[in-house]
Amino acid sequence: MIIHVLSTLIFLVLAGLSARRWADHRADRRIMESLVRNQPRDPDRFDPAMVDRLPEPARRYFLYTIVPGTPLYTVATFSMEGRFGMGDRDKPDYLAMSARQTLAAPVGFIWSMNARRGLMRISGSDTGRWTRFWLMGLLPVARMGGTPDHARSAFGRYVAEAVFWTPAALLPGPNVHWELVDVNVARVTLRHNGLSQSVDVTVAEDGQPLQVHFDRWSNANPEKEYRWQPFGGYLSEFREVEGFRLPMHVEAGNHFGTERYFPFFVVDVTEIAFPHD
Repeated sequence: MIIHVLSTLIFLVLAGLSARRWADHRADRRIMESLVRNQPRDPDRFDPAMVDRLPEPARRYFLYTIVPGTPLYTVATFSMEGRFGMGDRDKPDYLAMSARQTLAAPVGFIWSMNARRGLMRISGSDTGRWTRFWLMGLLPVARMGGTPDHARSAFGRYVAEAVFWTPAALLPGPNVHWELVDVNVARVTLRHNGLSQSVDVTVAEDGQPLQVHFDRWSNANPEKEYRWQPFGGYLSEFREVEGFRLPMHVEAGNHFGTERYFPFFVVDVTEIAFPHD
């Protein structure tokens, strides 16, 4: 009798966890589809005159990243492989990782990943609304989000990633402002729905973006308290995709520019596209 009751309880628990995981998968698909719908249907094409009045390093950035005549798509979907660090600079604790992402700045993003080491597997997704990760596909190990702190932190991430992978989303406009920082550094500030994020972009003489650096609202600290902290990364291995010149290799992490810098996100993009009719 006891064994039967325990078996029934275990079955109900596993069924409940499976249903919750399936609900997460459905939510991931819904948000991905909603983000793709933000793609311009008949976008303008890039004209270098669009950036004539920008600070010189910002102008060089656009002239490098967007080929003249390119349709200005602002939503990208891509796949990546690499390493995801679960530790810190002294003990990185890297896991092999693969992920799919849809990026639609300034509206949002979704990053769905699978990481593994030996038999251990972690999977889940990260968006401006939530962070949800599972161990072995059944045990929830992180569920957070739905707060102003989470939204502000996520906004910093995907504004910076727009510099990497969707430069058309950062062309000058009512909610996008560029300013000069140094001879090879420009600062872009993006505003959306009450959120604002500035990102510094360092470019080479030909305009290739080399690194990004910004203050991110983050609780990645021993106190687990949200505060402004340096974040950034390095960009390399550029390739032209549908008229955009984009980095295929990115290394990024917390405390960028300090001795505590830890590149917990080290990826190679294996496929990238700009979905459109």
